[in-house]
Amino acid sequence: MSRSPDAGGSSGVSQSSGLGGPPGASPSSGGSDLDRAVELLAAGGHACVLCRGEEALTSELPGVAPLVGWLRQGVDLAGFSAADKVVGRAAALLYAHAGVRAVYAVLASEGAAPILAAHGIAFRASATVPAILNRPRTASCPMEALVAGTDDPAEATRLLLAAVPPRPPAPSA
Repeated sequence: MSRSPDAGGSSGVSQSSGLGGPPGASPSSGGSDLDRAVELLAAGGHACVLCRGEEALTSELPGVAPLVGWLRQGVDLAGFSAADKVVGRAAALLYAHAGVRAVYAVLASEGAAPILAAHGIAFRASATVPAILNRPRTASCPMEALVAGTDDPAEATRLLLAAVPPRPPAPSA
């Protein structure tokens, strides 16, 4: 089943149930949800992967767009484990608001870890940087700047939902 971050159509976010995943990554064979999410992220093509049991959510969208999209759609992310290419304070606050269990980041900001820890979310990262920058790397990421004044996940989510426009539906094939 495809699920876009906007009710209008597919925009690079999908949801699967019963996804077999990589060999050995099934929860029934001992692999954790986080291990499975990390393997799916490492397999390529995704910027964000969330797993809970046999369910997997994937997105190729950049930044916080996948999380904002799923939250906007009302997708229940509680109990999922996430693997994400980049996790800064904005993403960490969204993950805390959503109730995820664990987060892995390829790249994380120094500000992400304390937020996740304060909300009981297991966290690991391959690399840590002082701050997440905008795409041209000329200033702070605008989503990070938007949530700089809050440590409250509900307030950050409200700010981010208001700031990130819904994605238009993808053209039908």
